Amino acid sequence: MRLKSLRIRDFRNIEEAAIEPGPRATVVYGPNGHGKTNLLEAIYLLATLRPLRTTRYAELPRFGAECAEVTGEWEVAGSDREISVRLEEGKRIARLDQKRVRDLEAYFGGISVVAFTPDDLQVIKGGPELRRRHLDRAVFNRFPAFLGESRAYTKALRSRNRLLKEEAPTEMIEAFDGPLAQAGARIVMRRRALLAELGPRFQQTLASLSKGQLEGSLRYRSEFAPAKADEATVRDALAAALRERLEKDRARGYTGVGPQADRLEFVLGGRAARSYASQGQQRALVLAWKIAEIENLRDHLGYQPLLLLDDVSSELDPERNRQLLAYLEAFDGQVILTTTDPGPLLGRDPGQTLYLAVREGRFRTSSAEEAAQVVPNRPKIE
Repeated sequence: MRLKSLRIRDFRNIEEAAIEPGPRATVVYGPNGHGKTNLLEAIYLLATLRPLRTTRYAELPRFGAECAEVTGEWEVAGSDREISVRLEEGKRIARLDQKRVRDLEAYFGGISVVAFTPDDLQVIKGGPELRRRHLDRAVFNRFPAFLGESRAYTKALRSRNRLLKEEAPTEMIEAFDGPLAQAGARIVMRRRALLAELGPRFQQTLASLSKGQLEGSLRYRSEFAPAKADEATVRDALAAALRERLEKDRARGYTGVGPQADRLEFVLGGRAARSYASQGQQRALVLAWKIAEIENLRDHLGYQPLLLLDDVSSELDPERNRQLLAYLEAFDGQVILTTTDPGPLLGRDPGQTLYLAVREGRFRTSSAEEAAQVVPNRPKIE
């Protein structure tokens, strides 16, 4: 799988751009606030139909523009595919080979992307909703049908919550319990399936990154779903919990039980990492998660996903930076990364790397020699 070309119009601060990413790597460099992350977000939207940094499509078109459009040509299993996303009036329209998409699984077939951003480094100490979002992004990468399944759950949940706030009759509220339980059970099973695959890889990767000093694991906690239960049992358990807690939900005005309240925990040395992990250990945990996710996708897809890195190196300590660069050196897929400091990335894969300089939303092809002239205020790495 490879992204061969990209066209962007009126997306964020990018008025217009046409880019042919490098076969192996694309290094996008320039000052902060000029559009580096916007480029990655356009690619992420194209590959996932989800924004990278917001939940509202209306925020994505360039200021003053009526709509935005991103189009990419991909090589998948030896064939070319053109996919595009148009954003207008807060909605999106996806097209595959210029035909409007009705079947999301056909749209996502063969396309896979993993993004690694500075926000991901906050996932250990952040709130449970941040870890759920982190988990669900990985579940979607592994199981693209999860997008439609999670939407079905969200739609039923919003309807039930609206009725709770309106103090609607019990029979109206309970009409949504069946769809909510069915969709909620599917979400739980998807999450558990992903964690069953990632768990051993995560442990091995963390041990390798820390030279055997850190022992970690992943733990999924649910108030209603019995451990190791099948989907029907989880569905029935959620339906029962919704009935039992109806009066509490009425008092609160929202549904308090379901996968929206479940928790992902990173465990370090048998204890919750959120409470005990140092900053260096947090970074090691997140890096281990990302590498485990990439390797898991490679084994199930038969090829590497597209890797998007948004200036992560500036947030990592020197040791994690060395580990990340060593991993990228051996990575045999396509990488698109942003940085204010291209120095450590120069001289890798000559002829296979594209250098792009960005200024005020405009991108131009550069060279390794020109990129070498950039001298940011970087700490010395011993």
